[in-house]
Amino acid sequence: MSDVLNPSVVQFHGEYLNLYSEFDGKTWHTALAASSTGTNWRTRGRVLSPSGWEGSYIAANGSALAAGDEILYWYEAGDPFRIALARSRDGVSWTRHGDAVLAPGPVGSFDERGVSDPYVIRAGGWFYLFYTGLDRARRQRLGLARSRDGVVWEKLRSNPILEPGPPGAFDEMGLGEPAVWSSGGSYWMLYTGRARGERRRIGLARSRDGVQWERDPAFPPIAGSEAWDREVVCDPTVEVTPDAIRVWFGGGDVARPDENLHGQIGAGWLRPR
Repeated sequence: MSDVLNPSVVQFHGEYLNLYSEFDGKTWHTALAASSTGTNWRTRGRVLSPSGWEGSYIAANGSALAAGDEILYWYEAGDPFRIALARSRDGVSWTRHGDAVLAPGPVGSFDERGVSDPYVIRAGGWFYLFYTGLDRARRQRLGLARSRDGVVWEKLRSNPILEPGPPGAFDEMGLGEPAVWSSGGSYWMLYTGRARGERRRIGLARSRDGVQWERDPAFPPIAGSEAWDREVVCDPTVEVTPDAIRVWFGGGDVARPDENLHGQIGAGWLRPR
């Protein structure tokens, strides 16, 4: 494989399942790994590849959520990128919804050229989908949509919810791959920021209501500390524990925007201040 990236970890039937993205040199697939602890993983092979309207490039970069006796998995596919939905009762066999459940916006919108990188949480009877929007200038910003059933989505009228940083910032060239959770009366978001030259690091933002977001100025962006992730740290997914936030993430030693990063998956802890 050229890359493994974009982990999405969910607890289901007493174990951790990791639906991650696997690039074979031509196509992005969703593959599955399992673990009793979330640390040592057993790979189980590919579970989704592009089909039908999804084209031949991608069916990956998704967000998994356990809902009763099934897993819901939203992922990006198609050209332009749209967000699709699949369901499974075991993580291995999947049923696609059919058509995309979230499409690009109208002409002139912040997401008119594509929607990608979904991350879904549940709160107060709603599903909330945080995603990356691409405009005609190829800028990446973050948006939000909500749904009662995970299928029919309503985008926030005030989108985007977070803009790129100022010149010289670690995220001046765009934002993507949000991971959101609630803790201590606030919502928190880890996201990937793109700097010039395509070096990527992970930043932190905070919100009181999940809609109005501000960067945490005291949080130093997470950069790679090892040879394998020295150029790219991206694609966070989180688990809230009593003592800290466990973070799984992607990384690579080549600064590229899409693939052939020598991508691998790592894990770490985010300790609250």
